[in-house]
Amino acid sequence: MFRKLTLGVCILFVASSAFAGNKEQERLENSGTVLQEVMDVPDNIPQELLEKAECVIVFPSVLKAAFVVGGSYGRGAMVCRTGAHFRGPWGAPAMYALEGGSVGFQIGGDATDLVLLVMNERGAASILDSKVKLGADASAAAGPKGRDASADTDAYLRAEILSYSRARGLFAGVSLEGSSLRPDNDASADVYGRKITAREIVLGHKASIPESGRHLVRVLEKNAPHNESAKSSNR
Repeated sequence: MFRKLTLGVCILFVASSAFAGNKEQERLENSGTVLQEVMDVPDNIPQELLEKAECVIVFPSVLKAAFVVGGSYGRGAMVCRTGAHFRGPWGAPAMYALEGGSVGFQIGGDATDLVLLVMNERGAASILDSKVKLGADASAAAGPKGRDASADTDAYLRAEILSYSRARGLFAGVSLEGSSLRPDNDASADVYGRKITAREIVLGHKASIPESGRHLVRVLEKNAPHNESAKSSNR
């Protein structure tokens, strides 16, 4: 009887671990789909901003109700450029969580996709190891939109993180000040099949791009293959 019980517990544990892994793999795949759909919108993220971003974070299907009551409400993935000072090609994705926010915060729609651009090295470094509060630990602003919009704006010059939302086909910049952003290392472990941190994925070259994350990386490689901030800083 004890053996059967032990075997049953082991089977349940393995099954639950596989389910968690599958769920995170699906979330990673959805992140790629969301970014592709956003890039297909004519009036989307300015090309110049995307080309100067060090990292891009995608949170698919964030529920509006969760914003109203607060609490944990967003799960997604971050991809950063590799190499010194984030000047290399896009690397492997790390899983991330978006939490908190003020009561009554509304962005419309039943479910909303969020895309965050991390615009400088300081912003990228701040979110690799611990939870940061947007607007306090890391400066954040609603991103300007429009493919031809000038990146020479107050928001771009000041903010470390620019944020965008998409709900029911509508795309716009959105303020996430008061929300907290953190690495979801448990989710990353489910994706990669071993314990691994966001820092190890982004800076440690200890992870290859998983199959579920290839679409997300390909979208970035197609739309912003080179880090243009390096060129502008050398002018």
